[in-house]
Amino acid sequence: MNDFLPINKQDALKRGWDEVDFVYVIGDAYVDHPSFGPAIISRVLEYNGFTVGIISQPDWHSAEPFREFGRPRLGFLVSSGNIDSMVAHYTAAKKKRSEDAYTPGGKAGARPDRALIVYCNRIREAYGSVPIIIGGLEASLRRFAHYDYWDDKIRRSVLFDTGADIISYGMGEKSITEIAERLRMGEDISSIRDVRGTCYICDVTETPLTGAECPSYENVVKSKKEYAVSCRIQQDEQDHIRGKIVKQRHGNKMLVQNPPMAPLTTAELDEIYSLDFMRTYHPSYEDQGGVPGIEEVRFSITHNRGCFGGCNFCSIAFHQGRYVTSRSKESVLKEAELLTTLPDFKGYIHDVGGPTANFRQPSCEKQKTLGLCKGKHCLAPKVCPNLRADHSEYIDILRDMRKIKGVKKVFIRSGIRYDYMLKDTDETFFKELIRYHVSGQLKVAPEHCSAQVLEKMGKPYIDTYVRFSQRYFELSKSAGKEQYLVPYLMSSHPGSRLEDAIELALFLKKRKIRPEQVQDFYPTPGTISTCMFYTGLDPYTMKEVFVAKTPEEKAMQRALLQYYNPANREMIVKALKKAGRYDLIGDGEKCLVKGTAAKKPSYGKAKPAEYKKGGKNYGKKKK
Repeated sequence: MNDFLPINKQDALKRGWDEVDFVYVIGDAYVDHPSFGPAIISRVLEYNGFTVGIISQPDWHSAEPFREFGRPRLGFLVSSGNIDSMVAHYTAAKKKRSEDAYTPGGKAGARPDRALIVYCNRIREAYGSVPIIIGGLEASLRRFAHYDYWDDKIRRSVLFDTGADIISYGMGEKSITEIAERLRMGEDISSIRDVRGTCYICDVTETPLTGAECPSYENVVKSKKEYAVSCRIQQDEQDHIRGKIVKQRHGNKMLVQNPPMAPLTTAELDEIYSLDFMRTYHPSYEDQGGVPGIEEVRFSITHNRGCFGGCNFCSIAFHQGRYVTSRSKESVLKEAELLTTLPDFKGYIHDVGGPTANFRQPSCEKQKTLGLCKGKHCLAPKVCPNLRADHSEYIDILRDMRKIKGVKKVFIRSGIRYDYMLKDTDETFFKELIRYHVSGQLKVAPEHCSAQVLEKMGKPYIDTYVRFSQRYFELSKSAGKEQYLVPYLMSSHPGSRLEDAIELALFLKKRKIRPEQVQDFYPTPGTISTCMFYTGLDPYTMKEVFVAKTPEEKAMQRALLQYYNPANREMIVKALKKAGRYDLIGDGEKCLVKGTAAKKPSYGKAKPAEYKKGGKNYGKKKK
């Protein structure tokens, strides 16, 4: 039956269902498109013979909306949506967002803060001990004791606060199917403790003897050093080949994470993306203006999963993993042909991408048998000599896609790793990207220019971006195209001092780059960068890291990156004076802002404190 899954009891009865196997509670609007995690999980369960009812963005103020389908035969599935509910609600400055792209009409406020906790508590209120499995990004990234930016404290594993039975972390198709099959066979949820890609809670006396143990919740609350150690262990074991069981004590209970589930093979990915998705939002939202979040992905294709780029501020490594797998050429082209039959398709495929668009295989042969290297980056700060850069298969797919009847243009808009492109000695992809797949401008992510900041980010040094940009403009010119680069930049990342922000401002001015948007570092759960933000330590070296935390420090760094904006002048002058860079205030060629306060203040006859008796420069000549 090619239709949306039931969203209420009446829909279920039309299908002849008196009850459903699973009720899926979602913090987003119901969008049945393969770019939305709940859509994939629900369709995979349907394909395996399970009945699923959808409760989307329920009113959480009472338990009644959670009783819509009655008590499910096997259990509840709960996800806060495509992104963490706190990130959905608040900016990096902790201000309430006015819009929500995953809600009908783009209206904010349709889900609660900490949606997983609220939803699960209402389900327990409605049905007591019914099995509850939580998944999605919010569950994945909060599966251990974690720093919560909004509370500014360490919170327990979300499994404790939700009262759920199991976390299905990462890309959960295999784990949720195995759990569902075992529940269908009559196994009790409390005995399902050996499924890869899941976490559960047990008494300390029942703790598995093998694996790696993190410092306890109580210890990471007391010690930032212990928190950094805990973060490193969790990141290191996030590998489906060499990853061990990871344990973390919470009082007299033990949180146990089984090793990651193996990524889907090419054949398995092909099968999932061939399922009968409706590829749009539920029609009940039409009168409310639809769901804005569909616009970017409706005519886009996901061809890969995983990312060995491993940027420290990105959650992909801890969620999808760093091991890259991809769909077959036939599967991708079949989806492209399907797009041409959809209403409103105008001939433009908006993206053929994924976490990183130009990855199609693991970065080296070693990964296939030994897993990814602990504590190392394949591309940063310099490209690993074992990395195998090959775009030939991706080029082949794109060439054939351009030939499909009804396709006018194929764009690539998700992240391109330019360092990986430069490693490929064959420039064919670079040339064809510029000629066929860029819409006037290409977005890339150098993020910063300071070497020490880039090292903390897990990004390549800036000379790589400079080489890429030079070649980009050379190839654009030779192709007869006037095209631009739009660099993503980040202010206030751990390791970024005021001096580093000034260095970046000077770099931008020299290269005549005027970024329209600048992203403040956002400490989201589960990333290495968030660990550095909270602890002031690099978990891989245990050395101290500078962290800009006050609103003024962050505002100064952000303003410097938009040095050209007159509205930022006062803040930039303040920042430059604080850094002692009076040489950058005035009319000179290198100056960042105009002004007359270009000289250091004169103290006259009175000496500053540092030159007075007892000061650190006592007895020295005042400069």
